[in-house]
Amino acid sequence: RFPDARHMIELGVPVALGTDFNPNCPVEDMQLVLSLACYCMKMTQAEALSAATLNSAHAVGLSGQVGSIEPGKKADLVVLDAPSHEHLGYRLGTNLVRHVVKAGRIVVEDGKLAY
Repeated sequence: RFPDARHMIELGVPVALGTDFNPNCPVEDMQLVLSLACYCMKMTQAEALSAATLNSAHAVGLSGQVGSIEPGKKADLVVLDAPSHEHLGYRLGTNLVRHVVKAGRIVVEDGKLAY
């Protein structure tokens, strides 16, 4: 059973999403986690994206370093091959990752490792 994220959001509780939710069965697919948040937890795509970035950074005490695109924060970015963020939660099983920038360095380019 999934947590009632919709109720928590309505109460003003910040919801965080991550990929390490179960010690015996970790999931390393953030797109899957976002899809589950939208389908099973009734979150909007925007809520799921905020939960996976801003709220998760805050939950682990790193909101001053990561979680949003701001001057002074680490430049870790994922560029998706999708018209908008609204496709992220509803493209289950499709790898939308086009480019990845880690600490300001391109590590995935055109869907392939760059190093």
